[in-house]
Amino acid sequence: MENKGTETPLPKLHTKGRLQPTLILTTLSAAFGSAFQYGYNISVINTPHKVFKSFYNDTHFERYGTFMDENSLLLLWSCTVSMFPLGGLLGSLIVGPMVDKWGRKGTLLINNVFAITPAILMGVSKVARAFELIIFSRVLVGICAGISYSALPMYLGELAPKNLRGTLGTMTEVFVIIGVLMAQIFSLQAILGNTTGWPILLALTGVPALIQLLSLPFFPESPRYTLIEKGDEETARQALRRLRGSSYDVEAEMEEMREEGRKEQAEGRLSVLNLFTFRPLRWQLISIIVLMAGQQLSGINAINYYADTIYTSVGVDPTQSQYVTVGSGVINLVMTIVSAVAVERLGRRILLLSGYGICGLACVVLTVALLLQSTVPELSYLGIVCVFAYIVGHSIGPNPIPSIHSF
Repeated sequence: MENKGTETPLPKLHTKGRLQPTLILTTLSAAFGSAFQYGYNISVINTPHKVFKSFYNDTHFERYGTFMDENSLLLLWSCTVSMFPLGGLLGSLIVGPMVDKWGRKGTLLINNVFAITPAILMGVSKVARAFELIIFSRVLVGICAGISYSALPMYLGELAPKNLRGTLGTMTEVFVIIGVLMAQIFSLQAILGNTTGWPILLALTGVPALIQLLSLPFFPESPRYTLIEKGDEETARQALRRLRGSSYDVEAEMEEMREEGRKEQAEGRLSVLNLFTFRPLRWQLISIIVLMAGQQLSGINAINYYADTIYTSVGVDPTQSQYVTVGSGVINLVMTIVSAVAVERLGRRILLLSGYGICGLACVVLTVALLLQSTVPELSYLGIVCVFAYIVGHSIGPNPIPSIHSF
């Protein structure tokens, strides 16, 4: 006769994921070595741009015995700035085959080549008296940014349980903004933004890549990639157990991924052109394109690249503009973290609409302030407030939301 009173109750399995230590550490390693690079290299040449231009001109004088005229120097500097987004375009074009062949984690690890190599080249550019190394390296770090900005959200989205995908997805933008802020701090003239420190300032981009290269191999590959692309059920199951903890219903998520894999196999692989004609994905694709285009065309990169010039134009003392730039970076980071915390509670749509609304209003008021600044000098302060308000609006919606919208 059974003694039901002595039965050991089965452990209760949770269907909602929690932030386990492995998941947190994997996110930190992946985001710090990838998204951080993007933000750092966007902002690192902003504050000390006069120092870099002086190096370019001095090098030209040593070679040819004459200094460059203002237009030639401006053209060369514009080329230096624009090489980064050009590299980003190249990186975004090759990331698809890379994540399919080497996986999400493997792609992030390989991508470190495009961070460490330019870090070395930029670090020795002053000794070599070759500003061309900086320009070429900007292409390489751009490729690094293009790959990481595509592969990282994919990796984090597939690592995270459904109820945490929004929060983990915003980590891409959080670490981008951390990179921007650290670049703004290190670029201060009193730290590294001077004639002796700028090679170290540029070479620091290799440090996060090296840390990721040493840490990320110890963390799991995307369980979805391992199961669907590689067909390795046991490795995928082990990865889920590490990421979710012992009390999580791993088998239920495994079955969801199997079902997803069967649907993908039945539909076959779709080319980029076929995506536009595939009716079930048409509106999702259009929405992603619109969101990404809105993020990049909204003007935030102009602030990241030319913040010092913008603040000077609205009346900030040129000797103090670097500190105002750091202040805007702090605001950017704080509001991005607020968005990361609020995204699962308020939803993506509310954050996007409110963010764009604030940005639009700030741009209208800033335009009026600049037009009337010559007759009403006090409006220069309003211009600074408008730039800060624009950064706040962009940080809570247009910046973080597009990268998590597809998950």
